[in-house]
Formats: sequence, C-alpha cells, structure tokens
Amino acid sequence: MEVTSIQNGIIIDHVPAGTALKVLEYLKIDPSKTKLALIMNTDSHLYGTKDIIKIEDETESIDLDVLGLVARTATVGIVRGGKIVEKKHPTLPEHVVNIIKCVNPRCVTTTEPAVQTFHLVHSDRQEYRCDYCDEEAKF
Repeated sequence: MEVTSIQNGIIIDHVPAGTALKVLEYLKIDPSKTKLALIMNTDSHLYGTKDIIKIEDETESIDLDVLGLVARTATVGIVRGGKIVEKKHPTLPEHVVNIIKCVNPRCVTTTEPAVQTFHLVHSDRQEYRCDYCDEEAKF
C-alpha cells in the first residue's frame, strides 16, 4: 500500500489504533467532503499499532485542542510545501464546548437547546464535568 505525501495540511500521527474514525467525528471532519488519507492499524515502534490521519488543505477550521481529549498520544505535524514545518503535542483542554453531551436526563442541556460546556476536573483521570449540573462526562 502506498500513501503519498501531502503538500499543505496536517498529519495526525500516533492516534490509538482503531480510533481514527472516532477522532474524525470529534474533530467534526466529514470524510465525504474532505481530502484525507486514513491509515489504520499500521505498525508503531512505540505503541505496537497506531492510526494516521492525513488531511490536505482545509485545516483552518479544525479544532486541534479536541485531540488532547480524544487521542492523548497523538502528534500533529503541520505541512507546508510538502515539508513538516511544525510539530504539536495536543494537551487536555480546560474547557470543552459542544464536543461532549451531558448524560444527566435532568440537566437543562438535555431538555433545552443549550451549549454543552464541560470543564476539566482531574487531568490525570481525564475527568470532565458538566458546567450546568456537574455530572461527570461519559466517553
């Protein structure tokens, strides 16, 4: 299998094996409308296996902070002119907006159209709580 290099865009590497589709969902990337290459369950020296996502061009609207939430081991390579010009290591965001949905049936966000906002409580346990009802987020 051959996947060619991209000229301008991002490469999300070290995505936990088998989770690339979920990562695309959380990043709100529609695979049917975006030029991308998805490599799943490829060999990794660090993790055994991993997924890789290559996205060409339209990368300005992607919220890379979400990666810290859904793929903590991921690295992001920014590609310009066919070369990686910057490498980022996403961290857990302090606040998450409209990514996680509250599971509490009595929460105002489940009964009314409201912004779903969560805040980080414990970074070591990756625990987020709803800003409205303080319910723990379920992933």
